[in-house]
Amino acid sequence: MGVRTVITAALLAALTAVTAATVRIGGDLGAPGHLLAWYGVGWALFAAAVWAVRKVPRRAAVALVLVGGVALAAAALSAPPRTSDDMYRYAWDGRVQAAGISPYAYPPAAPELARLRDPWLFPSGTACRAWDLHPAPGGVCTHINRPTVHTIYPPVAEGWYLGVHAVSPAGSRHKPFQVAGAVLAVATAGALLLVLRRRGDPWRAALWAWCPAVAFGAVNDAHVDTLGVLFMVLAFAVGPGVRRGALLGAGIAVKLLPALALPGALSGVLAPGRRWRDRLAEAARVLVPAVLVIALAYLPYVVVSGAGVIGYLPGYLHEEGYDAGSVGRFALLRLVLPDAWAGPVAVALIALAALYVLRFGDPQRPWRGALLVTGTALLVTSPGYYWYALLVVALVCLDGRWEWLSIPAAGMVLYVEGAEGLRGVPTQAWPFGLAALTVVTGALLRRRSSAAA
Repeated sequence: MGVRTVITAALLAALTAVTAATVRIGGDLGAPGHLLAWYGVGWALFAAAVWAVRKVPRRAAVALVLVGGVALAAAALSAPPRTSDDMYRYAWDGRVQAAGISPYAYPPAAPELARLRDPWLFPSGTACRAWDLHPAPGGVCTHINRPTVHTIYPPVAEGWYLGVHAVSPAGSRHKPFQVAGAVLAVATAGALLLVLRRRGDPWRAALWAWCPAVAFGAVNDAHVDTLGVLFMVLAFAVGPGVRRGALLGAGIAVKLLPALALPGALSGVLAPGRRWRDRLAEAARVLVPAVLVIALAYLPYVVVSGAGVIGYLPGYLHEEGYDAGSVGRFALLRLVLPDAWAGPVAVALIALAALYVLRFGDPQRPWRGALLVTGTALLVTSPGYYWYALLVVALVCLDGRWEWLSIPAAGMVLYVEGAEGLRGVPTQAWPFGLAALTVVTGALLRRRSSAAA
């Protein structure tokens, strides 16, 4: 083997060991004091491994991407979820559906569902004080967060929960959902490899397969966002038209965030000189199947639960600081704008990014426009849930603009800082401020390099 191959393999081995150590001894959301240090080491090894693999022969690079992705997923599987308890809601929603009940009908603490309570999800004989335990009325203690509110997840996600529950052995607890997350992460790496091999740069799939945000967010914490990412990657792997729209619709029906990729799928549709009839036809080929897939996914749940399918979404938006007058989000904008202006200006900036992509985007590179809109949205809203940025990681693989990886890194920093009780404007602003600076610097360097060539 060549020297580069050996170096890359050694860096991957070190990254795998650090990932395993992070989930086993690095701390959790209840004791996050050392997590940032472990994350920092992981990101440094990730950057070094990606830098090394660029010069590895193509066949060896493909093997390293796949083997490394599987090894990192296995390392992340070696411990229960360490920083998020969302997965417990997934398990509960799957169990409720298996009993023939709509997941939108009752919150977990409802007495109507008491007969479905598993001891591992609803432990007894505990003080209910661990980071992943939550009290509910009637002396109930559960691993499910927000146990008194209805589920928030769209129908394709709910179908995934039911499917994982159906194949889970009795007594397997959290592990099936972590394994399902690992399967989705590796499948996404495989899909990226297939797309990138056709373009001659398969090593870029390592940006997803080896990314710490994927190992921790998609596998250890088992976030369903990965299913939406997979649908999005598949959408950009096929040609423009009905199949792309249908796959994007499926991704949106997993988690609403993949809707940010829609402008990218319509890149250049408003380009000057085109007839409106052609523009409308092109947009319809994507948007109509997307809307139909979303509607068909929601239909059986709407029949049973009616407007209840909206779930906790309005409450979540209020809780997370996206409503007027809140100080929970839009950290960068609020450094220079009154709080009341931050939300409307954020919406305007996202809309401008989308309009730019629709008018000037490259239809041959739809992922580039999707990355611009998605990255802009996350920068201006500055969410603390870093797994939202898994979309960005996959789009970076497709487009190669590495600077946008600063967004999931910023999210991981903010998430841990929030767990340590440091919430506030400065805490929220500095990680995303550095991310914004990195994105702008990367773009300027790339433009300068292009001009010099």
